[in-house]
Amino acid sequence: MKRVVVTGMGAVTPIGKNIDEFWNSIKENRHGFKTITSFDTSRVGISIAATIDDFNPENFGIGKKEARRMDRFNQFALAAARQAVEMSQIQNHMEDPFRIGVIAGSGIGGFQSIEQEHAKYMEKGPSRVSVFFVPMMISNMAAGTIAMEYGFKGANIGMVTACATSTHCIGEAFRAIKHGYLDAAVTGGSEAAITEFSMAGFHNMGALSPSTDPDRASIPFDKERSGFVMGEGAAMLVLEEYEHAVRRGAKIYGEIVGYGATGDAYHMTSPDPEGSGCAKAMELAIAEAGITPKEVDYINAHGTSTTLNDLYETIAIKKAFGSDAQHVAVSSTKSLTGHMLGAAGAVEALACIMALQEGVLPATAGYQVKDEQCDLDYITEGVRPCNARYAISNSLGFGGHNGTIAFKKYN
Repeated sequence: MKRVVVTGMGAVTPIGKNIDEFWNSIKENRHGFKTITSFDTSRVGISIAATIDDFNPENFGIGKKEARRMDRFNQFALAAARQAVEMSQIQNHMEDPFRIGVIAGSGIGGFQSIEQEHAKYMEKGPSRVSVFFVPMMISNMAAGTIAMEYGFKGANIGMVTACATSTHCIGEAFRAIKHGYLDAAVTGGSEAAITEFSMAGFHNMGALSPSTDPDRASIPFDKERSGFVMGEGAAMLVLEEYEHAVRRGAKIYGEIVGYGATGDAYHMTSPDPEGSGCAKAMELAIAEAGITPKEVDYINAHGTSTTLNDLYETIAIKKAFGSDAQHVAVSSTKSLTGHMLGAAGAVEALACIMALQEGVLPATAGYQVKDEQCDLDYITEGVRPCNARYAISNSLGFGGHNGTIAFKKYN
């Protein structure tokens, strides 16, 4: 079995449009929540989101003509991939293009294009629907676009498992490299679902926080939590086989050592109240890493700020960690970025890698009111210095999709 390391990272998030900006915001405990300005929110009833209001594709080398043929989620994906590939320099060491893959996804895909082109259809008829509508809308196009940009001809897969999408993408890329099918892969996720149509759907099902206070909207594990705050953006990683990275002199930022994927087989939107699926995903990732729960220093929780998720994930952590659950540090960076849906797992993977690299654990921001049922160490006092060696990141998706990735500090 081969070792898998991280040699590139890219981020386009509500708290920073590159890895340095993103990580500095986390260290400063600075969230990205603000009033939505891209559409009239009065009909929807939700006014707060974690938006990226000043994103310009041209700043990431995406031309105007190219950008017009891409949905916003795809623009985010390519922008984040450009950063990760540039950081890794993998494109300059491509001996065999079929040995470098792209495994990247989106939980929803081109929601903005769906909404805009449907409006054209209703107002002006079928002939006015864009000839680019289908490729702009389908969620696999992020992976396809990244591969075409760099000529990476290895496995090209666009996974969709709702809010667990990018965690599963990273996990499957890890496995492909570990078992020798690829030498390297660009992997992660992207999302751009802050539209009136999308927000109406999520709000009507009771998933979104109705808060109008940006500082108290996304408050994972807090007793007054009332729903998640929608976020948008993308995160991409370059994963590489260790010896391949060493041979070409690549800088290594971290190591992935375990992956667990399970299904709840329980409910369309609610996690299993017993937490068995999420717990098993953690157990599998920890076992593959070759460690015990006691050796895990930090858990980046799915932590959506919804009543059920935070409670059931707490139960799952207790089930997986037993008596060690009270001693492991847990936090949710969704308290800063909001819930970026299919991009969430990748963004949180970056947070884990940087936390191990710099010895600083992200906080759960905005936390004020203790919930007696959520009684773990959620790092509520602010970022915490910690010489952590191992971290795991959890993702749970509608449909009962669970994923956990285990990270090791690279020395």
